[in-house]
Amino acid sequence: MPAQTGPLCFAATAGSPWDVPVARIGGLPIAVIDRARSAALMVDTALARRNAGQRPLVFTSANGQVLSMCARDTRIRDLFLDADLIHADGMPLVLVSRLLNNTPLPERVATTDLFHDTAIVAQQRGASIYLLGATKAVMDQAARRTRELYPTLKIAGYSSGYLRRDDDEERIIADINHARPDILWLGLGAPAEQAFAARNREKLHGVGLIKTSGGLFDFVSGKNSRAPAWMQRAGLEWAYRIYLEPRRLAGRYLMTNPHAIFLLLTRTGRTESGPVTRTVSAP
Repeated sequence: MPAQTGPLCFAATAGSPWDVPVARIGGLPIAVIDRARSAALMVDTALARRNAGQRPLVFTSANGQVLSMCARDTRIRDLFLDADLIHADGMPLVLVSRLLNNTPLPERVATTDLFHDTAIVAQQRGASIYLLGATKAVMDQAARRTRELYPTLKIAGYSSGYLRRDDDEERIIADINHARPDILWLGLGAPAEQAFAARNREKLHGVGLIKTSGGLFDFVSGKNSRAPAWMQRAGLEWAYRIYLEPRRLAGRYLMTNPHAIFLLLTRTGRTESGPVTRTVSAP
């Protein structure tokens, strides 16, 4: 993805291609799109690439922590810019865009919510998914709960994301290629999942789209609970997560949150730059 802002264009299964506006927020090009349209876009573009022999698209997400990581490390920033689309998975990005962007973000596209939105559309349109990430126990439970919620959704496969042995990644790539899912949900945590996607997108055959998804499977499985709705709307989900996992997360958020606020206030564009179109050809 180019560092400038402008419309993104993705091939559709029928009719006109998908055009998605983009705005510079916190130093990254963020898609100006809501959850419902994101779900429809993901399924449609994935199906448009079915049996097309093209490498998969990569959709990822950014929150305050991601903004901070990208500003501190150009290698991580390059991984995010290599994605085809970046969702806003943080209310602070939405709130700042309403103050500083001509085209504000319509809402937060939280990955956990997007997973359920996309599952409904995929179920209706016959798209298949593969789930990769977390521990085996979490993945077993996540797959079971997904099947209970969406009984006709095609789960082509799932696997733990703990790839410790030298041949584990090769084995997973082979399994995904055999399953040929339309959408691969990749939950390894940032920046490991972005690196995995960049490293393997040329090796993945028959996959239409990769969606990086952080700790998605901990929520889908029921291992972790979501913050109350009012905290999500206020952009305070990070505080709830610290409450649940203080030892693991307190230091991280205390370090990245002030930096993210600085980036949001200083690297968010009031005006979008001239058209830069990323066109994904039709199959």
